[in-house]
Amino acid sequence: MDKETEIREQAEEQMVNDAFKHLLNTYLASRHRKKVDIITKAFNFARQAHKGVRRLSGEPYIMHPIAVAQIACEEIGLGSTSISAALLHDVVEDTDYTVEDIENIFGPKIALIVDGLTKISGGIFGEQASAQAENFKKLLLTMSDDIRVILIKICDRLHNMRTLASQPASKQYKIAGETLYIYAPLANRLGLNKVKTELEDLSFKYEHPDTYKAIENKLASTQAQREMLFESFTAPIRAELDRMGIKYEIKARVKSPYSIWNKMQNKHIAFEEIYDILAVRIIYSPPSREEEITECFQIYVAINKLYKSHPDRLRDWINHPKANGYQALHVTLMSHQGRWIEVQIRSEHMNEIAEQGFAAHWKYKEGEITEDEGELNEWLHTIKEILDDPQPDAMDFLDAIKLNLFASEIFVFTPKGEIKTMPAGCTALDFAFQIHTFLGSHCIGAKVNHKLVPLSHRLQSGDQVEILTSKSQHVEPSWINFVSTAKAKGKIQSILRRESREIQKEGEEILSRWLIDNDFEMSTSTLDKLCEFHEMPKHTDLFVAIGKKTIILGEPDINVLQGKRPEKHTRSTGWRRYVPFLKSNGNKEITIDRNNGNLEADETGLIVIGKDFNKKKPIFINESNISRYLFPHCCHPIPGDDTLGYIDNRDHIEIHKRSCPVAAKLKASFGTRIIDARWDMHKQLFFDAIVEIKGIDRHRMLHDIADVISDQFGVNFHRVTLSSDNGIFDGTIELRVHDREDLSVIIESLKKITNMQSVQEIL
Repeated sequence: MDKETEIREQAEEQMVNDAFKHLLNTYLASRHRKKVDIITKAFNFARQAHKGVRRLSGEPYIMHPIAVAQIACEEIGLGSTSISAALLHDVVEDTDYTVEDIENIFGPKIALIVDGLTKISGGIFGEQASAQAENFKKLLLTMSDDIRVILIKICDRLHNMRTLASQPASKQYKIAGETLYIYAPLANRLGLNKVKTELEDLSFKYEHPDTYKAIENKLASTQAQREMLFESFTAPIRAELDRMGIKYEIKARVKSPYSIWNKMQNKHIAFEEIYDILAVRIIYSPPSREEEITECFQIYVAINKLYKSHPDRLRDWINHPKANGYQALHVTLMSHQGRWIEVQIRSEHMNEIAEQGFAAHWKYKEGEITEDEGELNEWLHTIKEILDDPQPDAMDFLDAIKLNLFASEIFVFTPKGEIKTMPAGCTALDFAFQIHTFLGSHCIGAKVNHKLVPLSHRLQSGDQVEILTSKSQHVEPSWINFVSTAKAKGKIQSILRRESREIQKEGEEILSRWLIDNDFEMSTSTLDKLCEFHEMPKHTDLFVAIGKKTIILGEPDINVLQGKRPEKHTRSTGWRRYVPFLKSNGNKEITIDRNNGNLEADETGLIVIGKDFNKKKPIFINESNISRYLFPHCCHPIPGDDTLGYIDNRDHIEIHKRSCPVAAKLKASFGTRIIDARWDMHKQLFFDAIVEIKGIDRHRMLHDIADVISDQFGVNFHRVTLSSDNGIFDGTIELRVHDREDLSVIIESLKKITNMQSVQEIL
């Protein structure tokens, strides 16, 4: 061993020892029992197991488990069992040790958690489904035995996000997409507010780096202005609380970059138009827990005398805690500068739960939870129900879980006055399925506050609901369109699937007889051709359509199976293709990509991914190859948008915006098929864009709009639709632009037109 290598190894050993010492010191400073021996034993075991292995960043692999354990201890407040499991969480997956080995050395509880954190091989959903969905399902199954499994998994994900820079771009999009789609809402549902915010911001940073940096720069440039507003707004509040003898601290809470971007996207507004970037947090220390609520409302009354409150923006999470345990009183006050500012009032105890999550405060004794599990237990029960009757499709499964993760809560009463927590936006039918599957499947309507309403009626907090049923009522396919809870959707789909199995079976028999009569055999290849011809995503959908007689097999189907070119049913539905640039060259074509060399195209002219394709390298979309990719209508990407590629089941490449809801599911469910896609365009092609405008009507308004678009920018109108009513106009302008930059400049110029109130792009 040379001197340089020896020095490096000594430095790395010191780094590992220092990291572990920091972990132990953090643990010893906590309120947990001081079980240092088991933590040290786990560290030494993991260090030996991962010896010689390095992360992509180049550092020793053991630094990752130490970092995960540090997050579990310091940021979530977990104890020795969790810290030991965090140190061991990759041992079974990455080394020759088994779960049985862990159990023999560390006991059954740590082994159960490590097993829950170990990725699975094989599949519950079948080969086509995503490993990510499989592993997430396993996590949820284990989570219902021990919540610490998911808490440590969130710590693991947080450290992976903090060190994501060393990964290739395609992996960054996959991991960031999974994080935003699954782990951030899961952290939120478990009350881990700080962790949730950081996961969202890191995902945003890697998916939209330029936008993230722009928002950070704007936050930095407006910081002094916010500090002045904070000081002038809180000075009278401090004086009053001091006079009352309350022990408190006041903090400024600045909206996170992801939250700001989300609001800009949803409300179609600029950074400067967001007025709730600053909020004020009053954290008080009551003399005793019994006086906690009383003191909270005393502070509320005091600050209401100083500033006028917004009548519709009082949120009482004190008496009605959120399902994740969050408690606080939120009131929005008008400052002397004419700005609405939200004030959050919470005790030290409430603040701790808001930051770390109440799941971390459960007390474990001999593996049993001794404190009341409350709302979280109900949520876990719902997750169990979904797992008991899983969707056959990985995407549906993740969607069902997501419905529960994202839900905000309302409080609804039964006819007997029992209170039920339901997701915001739920309907009378959701409530019926929440009570019992029989009630839901035979529901004909409801009485809400003693008034008759339809199944689709959306419930409000405080409603009293009585469900009306009829034995002759049966589940309708249309119900799936207006229910919003995972339980209702799952039960409806389950009942409909059961009913459709007979139709599917009949369709399969019809197809089988037809194939025999026409000298074809029932093979995967045959079914694939028919599915593509009839634009059916799955074989089962084809069987159902034949069973329902919506597809009648005939001469065109025979032609397709014999290899003749179909005269109808092209694959254009739902896709945008840039066909004018397609050049025919026999059955196969070659396109050049400066990163991935020669890419073959099939008989349709679309690029087909071969075995030599390097998924770690980005693809570049340019004028000569744009026709070879599929552009779904779900998000309508144009040059300049942050994009990614998705390799579909036929090995073609779909191009999506990274912020597209469909892409979000693909990243979470089929991450290994995600590739980095970048634009290499030179303002030669035009792309369609639709802009919605609203404003106050006046003479020459249309002339001014035309002047901005046609004269100033030389852009062609494709279609203009405007209508005016009582002096207010609204409408849409369909444009043809080269890229996102052109569109942004046009939108900003339209906003400057006198009496123009709002301008935004719509899909």
